[in-house]
Amino acid sequence: MKKIISVIGLLGISAGLFCSFDTPNKQAKNDWALLPFTKVDKVNPVLTPSNQQVFQCPILKKEVKWEEKDVFNPAAVVRNGKVYMVYRAEDKIGKYAGTSRLGLAISDDGLHFKKQPQPIFYPSNDTQKKYEWEGGCEDPRIVESQDGRYIMTYTSYDGKTARLLLATSTDLLHWQKHGLVLGEGKHKNTWSKSGAIVAERKGSKIVAKKINELYWMYWGDTNLYMATSPDLIHWTALEDAKGKLVEVLKPRKGKFDSQLVEPGPFALSTPKGIVLIYNSANNGKDGDKKLPNMTYSAGQALFNTQNPASLKDRTDTYFMTPDKPYEKTGQVNNVCFVEGLVYFKNQWFLYYGTADSKIAVAVK
Repeated sequence: MKKIISVIGLLGISAGLFCSFDTPNKQAKNDWALLPFTKVDKVNPVLTPSNQQVFQCPILKKEVKWEEKDVFNPAAVVRNGKVYMVYRAEDKIGKYAGTSRLGLAISDDGLHFKKQPQPIFYPSNDTQKKYEWEGGCEDPRIVESQDGRYIMTYTSYDGKTARLLLATSTDLLHWQKHGLVLGEGKHKNTWSKSGAIVAERKGSKIVAKKINELYWMYWGDTNLYMATSPDLIHWTALEDAKGKLVEVLKPRKGKFDSQLVEPGPFALSTPKGIVLIYNSANNGKDGDKKLPNMTYSAGQALFNTQNPASLKDRTDTYFMTPDKPYEKTGQVNNVCFVEGLVYFKNQWFLYYGTADSKIAVAVK
């Protein structure tokens, strides 16, 4: 991956441009946001774990029940008139709360899914094993490139550090791993997660969009940062003149997002700006007093189309929060973690992890 360079050299613009990230227009009515989403209670949760799915792990060299413990935090794309969901699944034998692998489930209607029997992406005896084993491969986000490839960002966990990695595919079944998004340089051991690439909707496809000759990605799970790329493969972290990562979205005291913020699905380029659906956690002392401590809810932020690092607006409160039994109780209680978004049959389908245990859907 490319060496980190400063945002000044990258864009040739003044660092003063970044002084107003957290001063959005308070008078806006949020008419730019993707709202409202309604949870589809009649089918939720749409995916649950199973102890019937067996996989020959290439590292352990034995069969494992690869999704026995939990399924959650999926990406989704529309392909051949169907919804393809790439979801995170955990076994019960990994020492870090189970090893994570990525499975595939397919739906004709966006609501009822049929799982494939084997994981499609997992730690193996390859060049990325040192980053992926034995915590595994987590939390995918997927967009398409202009030439029809699928670009997937995902998180690896080696038991100590979470790192943002990237892989590509032409069919969602066979993947090429490209390694660390932030490269092997000074950010090699930076805790990095949740890469949401800026994209636009073209029919039912979500296609990565170049802005000022570059592709852009939001990432992070405390504050949000950015990276840019000329080709969707080689990425450069956005830094200020002092070589510090540029923060583009931060937690807010007194709000549902007071503890941390983290990207949801891809970031959607629209006529009104770039809409980023994001996940957040509540700080029980300094946050929303109506929410339990560390409740994960979802909000939305609007960034400038010509300068994706510039925040324009932000929803004042969440549009989704745990209020169902399967969202309140599970591996991690009180979690709605949005991650998969598709435009299908003239609706938006938003897929999310519930209590780090199951998967549900909401529609707009």
